[in-house]
Amino acid sequence: MCVAVTIARRLALLFRVKANKALDRAEDPREVLDYSYERQLEMLTQVRRGVADVATSRKRLELQQSQLHQAADRLQAQAAEAVGAGRDDLAREALTRRSAALSELTAITTQRDALQAEEAKLTLAAQRLQARIEAFRTRKETIKATYTAAEAQTRVGEAVSGISEEMGDVGLAMQRAEDKTAQMQARAQAIDGLLASGALDDASAPGGHRDDIQAALDATTGTSEIERELAALKAAPALTARPAADSPRAADPAKENQP
Repeated sequence: MCVAVTIARRLALLFRVKANKALDRAEDPREVLDYSYERQLEMLTQVRRGVADVATSRKRLELQQSQLHQAADRLQAQAAEAVGAGRDDLAREALTRRSAALSELTAITTQRDALQAEEAKLTLAAQRLQARIEAFRTRKETIKATYTAAEAQTRVGEAVSGISEEMGDVGLAMQRAEDKTAQMQARAQAIDGLLASGALDDASAPGGHRDDIQAALDATTGTSEIERELAALKAAPALTARPAADSPRAADPAKENQP
C-alpha cells in the first residue's frame, strides 16, 4: 500500500513538472501582460461605476434635502398664518410637521455627507488606480518591445549558428543525403572494380553471361578455324602453279609478243 502511494505521488510530481515545463514553453509574456492590463482596466471600470453610483445616490439625497427645506419653510409660513387667524391648533400641527421634516432633513444630511466622503475616497482610488494602470501600460509596452527584440535576435542567432530545432532538422537531412550519396558512390566504384577485374560480367554486353569454361571453348574453336584457314592458304599456290606450266603461252614465250 505504501509503495503504491509513493509511486502515485512520484507520478503526480512528474506530471506537474512536465505540465509546468509545457506551460512555460507555451506561455508568451506579451499575452500575459496584455491580459493583466485588461484586468486592471476592468477594475478601473468597476471603480468608476462605483463612483458614479455613489454620486447618483448623493444627488438623490441632495434633491430630498432641497424638498425638505422647501417643506419646512412652507410649514413655518402656514403656522404663522394660522396664528394670525387665531387657529392655534392648525399652527401647532404645522409646527409639528415642520419639526418632523427638519429631523428627516438632518438624517438625510448625515447620509449625504457620508456618501460625499465615500465618493471622494472612491474618486481618489480611481485616480490612483488610473495612474498605476498608465504606468503599467508604459512598462508593459517597454517589456513587450524588449521581449520582441530579444526573440528576433535569438531566432537570428539560432539560424546563423544552426542550433534551432528547424535548422537542426535541416542539418540532419543534409547529413543523411551526404551519407546516402557516399554509399552510392562506393557501390558504383565497387561495381566498376568487379567489372574491370572480370569477376562480374556485364549483363548488357552481347552474348549475355559467359563463364570461364565457355570462354576456353570459344578460344579453342577460334584457334582451329585459324589453323584450317592457314592450311588452305598453304595448299593454294601448288594448285595454281600447274595450270601455268601447262599453258601454251608458258611453253613459247615468243608468241606472247605476237598479236
